[in-house]
Amino acid sequence: MNFLRGVMGGQAAGPQPSGAETIHKLCDRVASSTLLEDRRDAVRALKSLSKKYRLEVGTQAMDHLVNILQTDRSDSEILGYALDTLYNILCNDEEEEQDESEDETAQKQSDDLGAQFTEQFVQDPEHVTLLLALLEEFDFHVRWPGVKLLTALLKNQGVQVQGIILVSPMGVSRLMDLLADSREVIRNDGLLLLQQLTKSNAAIQKIVAFESAFERLLDIITEEGSSDGGIVVEDCLLLLLNLLKNNSSNQNFFKEGSYIQRMKPWFEIGDDNSGWSAQKVTNLHLMLQLVRVMVSPVNSPGATSSCQKSMYQCGLLQQLCTILMATGVPADILTETINTVSEVIRGSQVNQDYFASVNAPSNPPRPAIVVLLMSMVNERQPFVLRCAVLYCFQCFLYKNQKGQGEIVATLLPSTIDANSISAGQLLCGGLFSADSLSNWCAAVALAHSLQDNLTQKEQLLRVQLATSLGKPPVSLLQQCTNILSQTKSGKGSKVQTRVGLLMLLCTWINNCPIAVTHFLHNQENVPFLTAQISENLGEDERLVQGLCALLLGICIYYNDNSLENYTKEKLKQLIEKRIGKENFVEKLGFITKHELYSRAAQKPQPVFPAPEQMLFDHEFTKLVKELEGVITKAVHKSNEEEKKEEEVKKTLEQHDNIVTQYKELIREQDSQIQELKEQVESMSSQNEQMQTTVSQQLAQIQQHKDQYNILKLKIGKESQSNGQVDVSQVNGLQTEELTQLREEVEELRKQHALFQTQLGDKDALISALRSETADSSAGGSDHTELLKELEALRNQVQAQSAEINQMQTERQELLRRAEAGSSDEVSGSGGSLEAGATAEVESRLAAQTAETEILKEAAKGLSESRAELEQQLAAATSTVAILQTEKAKLQTEVQESKKEQDDLLMLLADQDQKIHSLRLRLKNLGEPVDDEDDLDCRDQTDEEDYEEDDEKEEDKDEN
Repeated sequence: MNFLRGVMGGQAAGPQPSGAETIHKLCDRVASSTLLEDRRDAVRALKSLSKKYRLEVGTQAMDHLVNILQTDRSDSEILGYALDTLYNILCNDEEEEQDESEDETAQKQSDDLGAQFTEQFVQDPEHVTLLLALLEEFDFHVRWPGVKLLTALLKNQGVQVQGIILVSPMGVSRLMDLLADSREVIRNDGLLLLQQLTKSNAAIQKIVAFESAFERLLDIITEEGSSDGGIVVEDCLLLLLNLLKNNSSNQNFFKEGSYIQRMKPWFEIGDDNSGWSAQKVTNLHLMLQLVRVMVSPVNSPGATSSCQKSMYQCGLLQQLCTILMATGVPADILTETINTVSEVIRGSQVNQDYFASVNAPSNPPRPAIVVLLMSMVNERQPFVLRCAVLYCFQCFLYKNQKGQGEIVATLLPSTIDANSISAGQLLCGGLFSADSLSNWCAAVALAHSLQDNLTQKEQLLRVQLATSLGKPPVSLLQQCTNILSQTKSGKGSKVQTRVGLLMLLCTWINNCPIAVTHFLHNQENVPFLTAQISENLGEDERLVQGLCALLLGICIYYNDNSLENYTKEKLKQLIEKRIGKENFVEKLGFITKHELYSRAAQKPQPVFPAPEQMLFDHEFTKLVKELEGVITKAVHKSNEEEKKEEEVKKTLEQHDNIVTQYKELIREQDSQIQELKEQVESMSSQNEQMQTTVSQQLAQIQQHKDQYNILKLKIGKESQSNGQVDVSQVNGLQTEELTQLREEVEELRKQHALFQTQLGDKDALISALRSETADSSAGGSDHTELLKELEALRNQVQAQSAEINQMQTERQELLRRAEAGSSDEVSGSGGSLEAGATAEVESRLAAQTAETEILKEAAKGLSESRAELEQQLAAATSTVAILQTEKAKLQTEVQESKKEQDDLLMLLADQDQKIHSLRLRLKNLGEPVDDEDDLDCRDQTDEEDYEEDDEKEEDKDEN
């Protein structure tokens, strides 16, 4: 402990040890001390020396400090000292005391120490995993140094540390928990850590996004006051930019999670916009960049379109336009807002239409496009602002033929309003002003009004300009060529003007034979172009020569040979004589070889460090790339090849026309088929409706019939109570009763026939039984079965007789009701019915009476048949009784015969015994006696002789 006090500054006597020696002794104490307090004091001393003796502490103490982190996990204080010491060794951000005489080499070596120690630390991935585990400690003195140390590691060796964290289980999740820490210091440093972690690593960016990073960051931004917040809001926005930039998966997740809607409140500004703080400007600038990331032209078209739609629907675009037209907004915020609005409306027809309807709060109100163009052609406005307005105008016209038509229409004579300033007037004014940058911007803007729009190219040929009093107006095309030819070759700004005009002319006449004819109609244009191309000028004029060659090449390629003096062949001959084909192609290649060409071709937004370097437009670079090869081939082709190509083109056009006709025919047939399908569907639906209507009507008719019958019954009852009878009702009831009687009679007839057949069967059975009882006396069992069958027959006959009685009673009741109905009918029809109705009723009654007589006869026949059946039953009963008496006699005879047989058997047994005893006696006496087998054989032969004699006698009898 005395040694440590000397190190900490308590002992002055004796020679003082050097820093390296002190650090060596402290490292030995850390490694060898058994007491936790000694190790803690040694680590605290190393921490105090780590800033001044960074190299010595890093080389000697790093392993010991890592060992402390592994072994002393239970003591948060020593862990904090160790983490702080490692942070001081690895971090390059801390300001170190240095002498003024220290050169830059020494400073650079000091800065490289952090990278060297970081590389040494991360050689073992377990060290980074150990830090991630320590971040789970809630103690402030452990967690905060751990966050700072991990941030330093990511700054120095980002890719390697990212790889270790990515493969570590729950590594990213542990870091995301820092955002939920209630201590703002840890939360804010956690934001810085996540910024370093998510740099240029799409996999980690996705994991962080799916760990609810968007939700947490937006909540923090809202809690901190959005754009009015402090540095924490800036850190959150930087982290959001890391997560979303060039990461389509996270962008889609951000859009699908409805987080775009939560961005709208960021851009709500008050009426008093004075006194913007620097932090607010920074925050709002980052917010605008975040919006641009979601709708950047480098994103996929589908994702960009979806985000643009969401921004319009949630009102974000409207809010941005409010900032655009507000007063008091700082210039850099206004410039970034213009760029943001540009990309939000680029290629989206709905957003472009909305932007066209926005008006500036002026008196009288002017369209926002006009106000922006006024800034673009004003040379006193900042250069970046003018570039932003040009980009906004280009995005407004991108794939917007409607907007292109509206801009060109403001230049046509029929739509010019002398009392107001239009976009076309501003573009023409900028095109012919003295400021070369205004010339270039206006020419590019006007070229975008004609981009891929043949109709507007032809319409712009109608524009006439008044140059001066007393002179006839000239066309806009002619005026552009006049200015181009009158501008002298010079340095700097004049080249910019000529480049802008040449780009406008190339875009204008491209793929427009009418515009080519108008251009060639001016006799001065072709000589001017050939003179410009053939001259040997300086480096600055090479670009102009290349553009002139491009313009002349377009005149050759899209020439329809309507002018005899400037046909394709004559122009090629002119090039060959005046310029030379090889020289022409070489001059044409000057465009793509220019250093500013490749810069403009990278992205649509015009970003240039200085106005003088603003020479190429992004869309024009696409046009050059498309036309360069085509024009080169067109210049080198001979007349015969062109004729062959023209023939092939004509053939292809014919084929295309035929295909087009067939396509139109197919479209017409498809439309007709679609119409017929619709008609069929409508007719089928109508048919279903009609069927339902018919079924409903049928149900209603049936309901009305039922109601009518019920009413008839009610009227009949009322008439019966009043002494009057409804004849039709009575007839209906009698008819039903007669039908029932007929059915019952028919049923009785069927039952009678069945009974007759059953009785016949029983008679046959009785006769068979009688014959069997007469044949043999061994039929006792047959008599028993016969008695059972007779008993069953008796029961069946009784049941049938009961049914017959019941049916007779029902028949009598029906007859009584029929007679009563007929009598009532006759009595009631005396005076109330007319003569015709009476006759009809009488005829019906007569028919019913006849049917009743027939039924009576049938019933009488049935009763007779019943009587016969009863007689047969009585006879069968008497027969059964006789058979029973005969059976009893036979049973007594059988019993008597059994007794006789038993007696005979006993006598035979006695005789056999006597015979056997006599034989034995005879044998004893010596007399010969036959055996029993011999006697049996004799008996069998005697029996056979008897049987043969019987057969002979029977044969004789038969003869």
